[in-house]
Amino acid sequence: MTPENKLLTIKIIHTIIWLFFVLVIFYVLYTGIIDNVSMYTWIGIALIIGEGLTLLIFKMFCPLTLMARKYSTSEKDNFDIFLPNWLAKHNKIIFTSIFLIGVVLVIYRTVTD
Repeated sequence: MTPENKLLTIKIIHTIIWLFFVLVIFYVLYTGIIDNVSMYTWIGIALIIGEGLTLLIFKMFCPLTLMARKYSTSEKDNFDIFLPNWLAKHNKIIFTSIFLIGVVLVIYRTVTD
């Protein structure tokens, strides 16, 4: 497999995983908004916390980014994922903020029920 194909494979996998976690984040937010907190909400929160711990362990880099770095010298923030560069650059702050809003809503709904 050529380096270009390896990078393409990593980008596809990275994008699919990113999409999964974004869907989980919005699910947590949604269940908090509609006051329908369930076991799946808590599983979603645990998954996102696990992802956050993974990022902390790898010094705020996704392990797939580190793998992709072997096949690219690009300085762009989206060299390893199929996202617009601005979104790749601000990804963590945007989705961490949305997640935290969702968690606050979920906790509020849980405590006030």
